[in-house]
Amino acid sequence: MNSATSERNWLFDPSLLKLVHQCRRLIQSEFGVKLHLNEDGLEQHLAEYARKTRSKHLVHTWEALKQRVPELNTANIEEEIAPRMYRGQPIAEEGAKKATEEMSGPDCPRQKKVIYRGQVVG
Repeated sequence: MNSATSERNWLFDPSLLKLVHQCRRLIQSEFGVKLHLNEDGLEQHLAEYARKTRSKHLVHTWEALKQRVPELNTANIEEEIAPRMYRGQPIAEEGAKKATEEMSGPDCPRQKKVIYRGQVVG
């Protein structure tokens, strides 16, 4: 607890505390998660929700807080790149799309017979 307390001395600055409270309010309104000031890993949670958010206000507030507290920039915050999702399914990246197009090729004959009004087409 002492190490966490000594690392969070910047929370005693009223202007910085105001920014943290604003981040917490925006996170609670968007995600429904209430972060507490005495939580272990508060900085990591704030950074994680700032990456996930759609709110420009939260991003700007988090950036302002990072500029004023240099310890937040050097924190051990893991940045994992989540795959883009659409309706619960991961979206294929551009590199994967190009690789599959090269394998099939745009000039390849159709793999499947197309029948229109009883006649084989193409």
